[in-house]
Amino acid sequence: MSERTPDVDAVIVGGGHNGLVAAAYLARAGLRVRLLERSDGVGGAAVSVPPFDGVGVRLSRYSYLVSLLPPRIVADLGAAVRLSRRPFSSYTPDPASGGRSGLLVGAQGDPTPDRFAAIGADGDDRGFAAFYRRCRLVTTRLWPTLLEPLRTREQARRHVLADNDPDASAAWRTMIEEPIGHAIADAVNNGLVRGVMATDALIGNFARLDDPSLIQNTCFLYHVLGGGTGDWDVPVGGMGSVTAAIAAAAAGHGAQITTGADVYAINPDGVVHYRTGDAERTLRAGFVLAGVTPTVLADLLGETPAPLAQGAQVKVNMVLRRLPRLRDRTVTPEQAFAGTFHANETWTQLDSAYARAAFGRVPDPLPCEAYCHSLTDPSILSTELRTSGAHTMTVFGLHTPHSLFDGADPDALRGQLTDSVLASLNSVLAEPVQDLLMSDAHGRPCLETTTTDDLQRTLGMTGGNIFHGALSWPFADGDEPLDTPARRWGVATKHPRILLCGAATRRGGAVSGIGGHNAAMAVLAARVAR
Repeated sequence: MSERTPDVDAVIVGGGHNGLVAAAYLARAGLRVRLLERSDGVGGAAVSVPPFDGVGVRLSRYSYLVSLLPPRIVADLGAAVRLSRRPFSSYTPDPASGGRSGLLVGAQGDPTPDRFAAIGADGDDRGFAAFYRRCRLVTTRLWPTLLEPLRTREQARRHVLADNDPDASAAWRTMIEEPIGHAIADAVNNGLVRGVMATDALIGNFARLDDPSLIQNTCFLYHVLGGGTGDWDVPVGGMGSVTAAIAAAAAGHGAQITTGADVYAINPDGVVHYRTGDAERTLRAGFVLAGVTPTVLADLLGETPAPLAQGAQVKVNMVLRRLPRLRDRTVTPEQAFAGTFHANETWTQLDSAYARAAFGRVPDPLPCEAYCHSLTDPSILSTELRTSGAHTMTVFGLHTPHSLFDGADPDALRGQLTDSVLASLNSVLAEPVQDLLMSDAHGRPCLETTTTDDLQRTLGMTGGNIFHGALSWPFADGDEPLDTPARRWGVATKHPRILLCGAATRRGGAVSGIGGHNAAMAVLAARVAR
C-alpha cells in the first residue's frame, strides 16, 4: 500500500443490495465508507420500476422473490424490510392432459393425497413429503452457518450429523455427494412430480439433473436453504423496497453513497479510479469491496479473467387485465398463480429442453414458471388497477443458456424467446395470455422480456449469470486455505486489499445480503488482526 493515508477505510464498488449491506455494517462499526454506483440509482438487480408508460404498476424488474435474506441482517441494520408469505407453494398443470388436471401444493409444501391422485401420482405424496423432511435435516443445520466463518466440508458434515441421525447422514449424501436427480427419482415415480422437485436445481443454471459435477446440487441446496425451510417470500412493495430499506440503513449509519460514479480501474494497493460526469477522480482505501462479477473485477484490475459459467434463463414481466382462465376446473386462477405456476416442467420435458438448448436451439416447449406478485402484495398496483381486477405476472424460463446468443441477432432472439414463453403458458391455459395484456399509454402491450444478453449489457452480469458465476458449496472444500479473514469468510481474491462482496462470494447468489455481511466481517476482522 502507498504510504499516503487512505481517503476512506473502505470503497465499495457497486450499489447492489450486497454492496449496500456491506456499507451499512462497516459504517455502523464506525468506518469511513464510500459506495460508488455506476447508474443513477442503487439496487442493481434488486429494483422496482414502472416499465410501462401510463400504467400504475411498479414491477420487480429482475430479481423478484426473497428466501435467503437472514432476519438477523435486517435486524442488525434496522432496515424496514417487509416480506409476505405466499398462500400456496405451487400449482403444476399436467401437460399430458392439456392442463385439465394438475397438482396444487400448499404453502408449507404439505401434500394432499387426492391432489396427487388427480394426476395419477397415487402414493407419491408420501415420498414427496419424506424427501423434503430429509432435506430439512441438512438445511436447518446449515442455514445459521451462512453468517459465520466458513467451516470445512468435514466440519459442516459433522455439524449436520451431530445427532447421529441416520436419516441426516442419508440426506447429506444425496444432497451433497450424489447427483440430486438420483434422490428425486428414488423418492417419487410420477414425471410431473419429479419435475416440480427438480426445477430448484435448474433455475438460472444450465445442467442436467445427473451431472457428475454436481452444479445442479449446489443450485438445489440454495433454493431449499432459506430459513432452513426453503420458503420463498414476496417483498412487500416490490424488490426495490428491500434495496431502498437497506440503502436508507446504510446512509443512516453514515455510509456515503455516490451514484453516477463509473469505476474504470482498481489498483491492488487499494486505489480506485472513477468518473463522475466529465471529471476523473481517485480514492485511496484501506479495502476495496467489489460487488461486481469476477470477470468485471479482473478487467478493472487489468488482469485476464478466468472462465465464468453462463446464465441460462429468460424473464418476462406482464400486466394483465385479469388472471387467465384454467382448463382445470378444480383450481381457481387465484390459487394457481399465487405460488409458482409450473408450465411444461415434467422430468422428461426438462431433460429434452436441456438437450435441445445444448445444440443451440430454443427448447420447445420451453419449461417456464410464473407467479403473480400482486395476488400476495397488491400494493405494487395503483388503486385504479386494483379495483379493475388487473394483476402482474412474472414468468421465468429455464434452459435458455447465454450461448444461444452466439452469432444471433439479440433482438430477434429476444422475440423468439418471448414467443416461446407465451406458447408454453398457452399450452396449459384455457385462453391465450397475450389476449389479456394491458396496453400502455402508447397502445403497446405491457410485456417486457429480459434475456441473459440484456443482463450482461445493462447490469454487467457476465454471461447473464444471475449468480455471478457457478454457485459454490457453503463450506470450504478440499485443501482450500482458511488462513486469512477474507478466506475464512469466503470473500478473498488474490489481492489482500481487494475483497468480493456480491453474488460471487462463497455463499452469494440470490437476494440475501450474505455476501455483503461476510465481506464486512472480513474487513472488521482484518483490522482487529493488525
